[in-house]
Amino acid sequence: MAISFNKALGIHQYTIGIRERNTELISNNIAQANTPGFKAQGMDFQKALSMVESGKNVSLSRTDSRHLFSSSTVLEQHLYRIPNQPDTGDGNTVDVDLERNLFMQNQIRHQASLDFLGSKFKNLLKAIKGE
Repeated sequence: MAISFNKALGIHQYTIGIRERNTELISNNIAQANTPGFKAQGMDFQKALSMVESGKNVSLSRTDSRHLFSSSTVLEQHLYRIPNQPDTGDGNTVDVDLERNLFMQNQIRHQASLDFLGSKFKNLLKAIKGE
């Protein structure tokens, strides 16, 4: 009998990559906090998760025969945050306190997904060994 990883691992197999991409966006926002004109970016986690789960990819066109085949998911689509603080005059919309909070929330959820997947793999290994 074949093991279905989609059924065995559930939604957490998809959340890992999305959380990692979200970490990159938030980290970039924090790094650019003092850059004039920088607009804080984020992602719609639920939309990204539903797109990844459904397997919808956007194919990238090849303009040269030497280009490799590739695809891009909704993870590459990012949104701009609506600023919660008044403009300081430089056009930067990064709220460092908000970004730090979002970073910590994202990291906690990322770790929870990793822990959950680890326990799933441990249980699959026990099932394979017949324990």
